[in-house]
Amino acid sequence: MNVEELRELCLSKKGVTEEFPFDAYTLVFKVMGKMFALIPLERLPSQCNLKCDPERSEELRADHDGVITPGYHMSKKHWNTLFLEQLPPQLIIELVDHSYDLVVGSLTKKLQQELKELD
Repeated sequence: MNVEELRELCLSKKGVTEEFPFDAYTLVFKVMGKMFALIPLERLPSQCNLKCDPERSEELRADHDGVITPGYHMSKKHWNTLFLEQLPPQLIIELVDHSYDLVVGSLTKKLQQELKELD
């Protein structure tokens, strides 16, 4: 999966916005104002940071040693860095969904209701 395909996947999700809050090179995707994916556009090979359940993070890192690593410049417990071109697209899709779902689940009830009401 390349960066543009990942971008399209993230933007296809309900309530998602994209922005550059940190610098001109780090594309951030948020759902209802909370980050769930970051793509450092200047880093090669292509990669992204995704939120992940801590136990699952450990399993993924063990199963994909060197291809899924602790989140670069993020909480190592809750974020992973994925090297996109070295992983199956289906796994990336699954992990984007997982990250999105974790963030949606952490939203206040009010924000979750607002998200449900979006077209």
